[in-house]
Parts: sequence; C-alpha cells; structure tokens
Amino acid sequence: MSVMIKALRTVGRYLVLMNRTFSRPERMRMFFKQFLKEIEQLGVNSIGIVLLISFFIGAVITIQIKLNVESPWMPRWTVGYVTREIMLLEFSSSIMCLILAGKVGSNIASELGTMRVTQQIDALEIMGINSASYLILPKIAALVIAIPVLVIFSIFAGLIGAFATCWFGGIMTAENLEYGLQ
Repeated sequence: MSVMIKALRTVGRYLVLMNRTFSRPERMRMFFKQFLKEIEQLGVNSIGIVLLISFFIGAVITIQIKLNVESPWMPRWTVGYVTREIMLLEFSSSIMCLILAGKVGSNIASELGTMRVTQQIDALEIMGINSASYLILPKIAALVIAIPVLVIFSIFAGLIGAFATCWFGGIMTAENLEYGLQ
C-alpha cells in the first residue's frame, strides 16, 4: 500500500507543478524576453547537430536503399522515392526528436540543477515570483515553436545528404534521385 501512496503523491506533486507552470505569467515582457532567450539557447544552438546528423542519415539511407533494392524490375527512381518517404515520415521527426530530447533535456536539467544547488530558485520564491512559471513555461513554449522548425531543417539536410551521396559517391545519377523525390 505504501508504494501506491508514494506513486499517488508523486503524481499529485507533478500535477501541482504543472498547474503552477501553466499559470499566466506575471510579467509578459519578462516572459517574452525569457521566451526569446530559450528559443536561441534550445533551438538555434541545436541547428548544427540537427543538420550534421540529418545529412549523414540521408546519405546512409540512400546508400542502403540503393544496395538493397537493386533489381532489373525496379524503376531507377525508387531509391529517391523511398529516401523521401523515410526522411519525411520517419527519421526526420523521430530521430531528431530523440536527439533533441537528449541534448535539450541535459541542458535544462543542468541549468535547473545548478539553480537549485546555488539556491536561486529559493530566492525567486522568496521574492514572490512563481518560479515554475518563470523557469519552465518559456522553455516549453520555445520548444513547441523550435522543434517543428528543426524537423523541417532536418528533412532538407537529409535530402541534401542523399544528393551528396549521388554526386560524390556515384551510386546513381542525381536526375534519377530527383525524379524519385518528386
């Protein structure tokens, strides 16, 4: 029974935190300033890793599809079509969100952990500021805006990686890949 009570207490604390987080910000100018800072810190600073990983994912997908689907019965544009579908439907969204969860999650955890250890969160509470809304809500709002944009960048970087594989690797012509991408 004590395990059930602990679980219910944890869920209750989480719901109270979410209630405090999603309450209306006290100062909209300060919220907007924090929101822009978080977009830069969590979104813009993640563009490099998203582009790098997506480029290589697109290149590897193209190579693997070309090597595994070689058949005289298959049209030459099949590789481009399958690469497009895999990048659009699967890898750009799911793999990028997994990578961003690790990168952004560790950044947020280290920032909030440092603030807790140095008693900055306690200082915010003493000043009468809703620390959950002040610290967490701008991060959530920034990620809601930044992640779809990063996924779009990921799609384009993956397709550029596919073209680079065709041009530099010579596994197929770029025209066949482009025809399949359409």
